[in-house]
Amino acid sequence: MQELDQKKTIDLLNAIMEFELAGVVRYTHYSLMVTGPNRIPIVAFFKAQASESLLHAQQVGEILTGLDGHPTLRIAPMEETFKHSVKDILEESLNHERKALEMYKSLLETVENASIYLEEFARTMIGQEELHNLELKKMLRDFS
Repeated sequence: MQELDQKKTIDLLNAIMEFELAGVVRYTHYSLMVTGPNRIPIVAFFKAQASESLLHAQQVGEILTGLDGHPTLRIAPMEETFKHSVKDILEESLNHERKALEMYKSLLETVENASIYLEEFARTMIGQEELHNLELKKMLRDFS
């Protein structure tokens, strides 16, 4: 195995943490903005996404401190589009999930062959983000 690039890993984990914390805010906002006849299940979906983003941020923070890193207090920038139709919100969510998937893939590339634990963590997160992408794509099908 090769040596873990600790600085690069910590920097990437902090970027992921900022992004996951932004997801908490994003999905909470979306849950408040949904209207229409399908509001209740969609609100529940977004609240669950917000909770999962918080859990992911906490998991990343635990790894950061385990690597002698310092978890960030920042949140990734978010753009307010003021578009609140269910279709717009789902499309924005899909874009967010695609970015999260890219970040976890970058983490995997950084830790591959250097830490089995971090590799497995990255692979698990990639699997979860891929599932979110699939779910959002299926939710968007009726809007085409």
